[in-house]
Amino acid sequence: MFILKWTKRIAWVAIIVLLALFSFAYWGSYSNGIRSGMVVKISKKGWVFKTYEGQLNLQTFGANKSPNIVSESFDFSVETDRTDVIKTLEEASLSGERVSLKYTERMMIFFWRGDTKYFVTEVERLN
Repeated sequence: MFILKWTKRIAWVAIIVLLALFSFAYWGSYSNGIRSGMVVKISKKGWVFKTYEGQLNLQTFGANKSPNIVSESFDFSVETDRTDVIKTLEEASLSGERVSLKYTERMMIFFWRGDTKYFVTEVERLN
């Protein structure tokens, strides 16, 4: 009887710790930041869980004098309930204008949420 009682307590503590770790990994943010460039693509993809994925071409200003410019890209995800951000990204991608993206870097990647740890929260169009 004594062993059964302690086994139940240990199981409950383990469940609570696992739930706390999952909550921290799912909702916790590692960093916040801003990146600027041109939106190369924004697409809705996935077999079962459709997520919005995009790519930003980071252009370095002042280094455009060289004909051999190596452009760097930034892959990001957008949560599906952020329809205003998705619409602005699609418009900016079609117009080819420069944007500034505010993003949050999450602790872990969850397949139903997106392909990257970087989630765009705001878009500012730069003219």
